[in-house]
Amino acid sequence: MRISLHTLVGLAIASILFPFAGNQIKAKLIQWWCSKLLAAFNIQVKVVGNPPKNATFSSNTMLVANHISWSDIHALNSLVPLRFIAKSEIKNWPIFGYLVSKANTLFIDRNKRQDAKRTIDIANASLQNGDNLCFFPEGTTTDGTEIKPFKSSLIQAAILANSTIWPVAIHYPNSDGSINTKIAYAGETTLVESMSNMLLQQAPVIVLNFLTPISPPEYANMDRRSLTLHIESLIRKQLIR
Repeated sequence: MRISLHTLVGLAIASILFPFAGNQIKAKLIQWWCSKLLAAFNIQVKVVGNPPKNATFSSNTMLVANHISWSDIHALNSLVPLRFIAKSEIKNWPIFGYLVSKANTLFIDRNKRQDAKRTIDIANASLQNGDNLCFFPEGTTTDGTEIKPFKSSLIQAAILANSTIWPVAIHYPNSDGSINTKIAYAGETTLVESMSNMLLQQAPVIVLNFLTPISPPEYANMDRRSLTLHIESLIRKQLIR
């Protein structure tokens, strides 16, 4: 009931307030709504490493993270205002697809090669306008036991915009330290099944490990592919030990 009511609140905010709200107010509303949704699912967010601070989090930053569940998006958004780059299929999610669309998400159709350049151009313009983007370069979710090879195309947008790149390693641990694969939204698991699995757990935990940001001078001599491999290696090293 709590989740249903909070979802209705989200629909009301998106349809009634968003058309008239400025970007800062919209970002605050999204941040509030995401944090309350996580609380409704009893998801505990643990932040480690070098997390961004609202007071010092500069614009024109691209967060790059591995991807395990739908809750990754809400956990990150509960901490800092972000514009996400997501696969176009998310638009078809019931209710949440509408909310994600209203949250100014940039959608990419990975089945169309010609769509990549369009998305890079839009992401570059968004970063240069001061937005902070979040990108999941695996292109899909995993159950947390592996990291799929990172796709490099959208990293080009960060290079073109001279953005700070902030790697984030996402992890869902059990109380004994093992990987909580039941929380993943991956494989044949549906969104409803993933949410049901989440509710069946007593106190699921998501760990967001913010690694050291990479500034433009640090990657000035790297091309897109080598920079992507560098980011992937940093996240892989943090998660696979």
